[in-house]
Amino acid sequence: MSRTLIAGCGFVGTRLGLDLAAEGHEVWGLQRDPSGLPPTIQPRRADLTKPATLQGLPADLDLVFFTAAPDQHDDEGYRSLYVEGLRNLVQALLIQGQQPDRLLFTSSTAVYAQRNGEWVDEDSPTEPRNFAGRRLLEAEHLVLTNPFPAVVVRLAGIYGPGRGRLVESVRNGTAACPDGPPVYTNRIHRDDCAGVLRHLATIPEPLPLYLAADHEPADNGTVLRWLAEQLHVPPPSVRPAAELQSWERGSSKRCRNDRLLTSGYRFRFPTFRDGYGAILRGS
Repeated sequence: MSRTLIAGCGFVGTRLGLDLAAEGHEVWGLQRDPSGLPPTIQPRRADLTKPATLQGLPADLDLVFFTAAPDQHDDEGYRSLYVEGLRNLVQALLIQGQQPDRLLFTSSTAVYAQRNGEWVDEDSPTEPRNFAGRRLLEAEHLVLTNPFPAVVVRLAGIYGPGRGRLVESVRNGTAACPDGPPVYTNRIHRDDCAGVLRHLATIPEPLPLYLAADHEPADNGTVLRWLAEQLHVPPPSVRPAAELQSWERGSSKRCRNDRLLTSGYRFRFPTFRDGYGAILRGS
């Protein structure tokens, strides 16, 4: 069984930690305030942006996951966490003489700038137009050039239990579909995020980069209308895209998951219908 550290043990990391602990692995969850972690995940209080707090990490780690998410959604917040925080963690591991078998980093499809319905995969150009994509791409380079074997996972939009903004917007009638051509969105359920990370931590020879999205890039309007049908509420209105918030508009690219499937991973929630259906059923 492995000795595992999950740095930034939040929405995805906690699910991953629970799954690993249930299999008998020894798991530590690193947070600034780990008091709310489940009892099967051992708490480790630290701040990735403050190197002094990373002294004395658990010894003899086999696996290290970086699944942190920033509280500050601007360039400084992303740089501080994904670039400096990642560098601090790697440096702490080196200072302590650690030699983990694998370091896994959760990046994002925000590194892609495509927005006209193009299909993207691991070999597609990455020319991000915003600070989030640029900082994540910088972090990916740090991960893949660090001294430990590493895997980068570019996650699509994460949803799951406790993240009900989209469902509630349909339920209360504030959701709106952008007018014009299809606006493609890409998703992955939290449990599949955890499943992908666990899978890539255990297969013998993973590739350095994977794109993790479910099987069905879907027009945003299609998703909203489907949710309205399930909730038995009127369909969402249609409004000019310029009037909608960025999370409502979507980025309109389509993500391929062929490399992940070839590696042997099988999705628990292959489409948004499976994932949101389970959420609406409370399962």
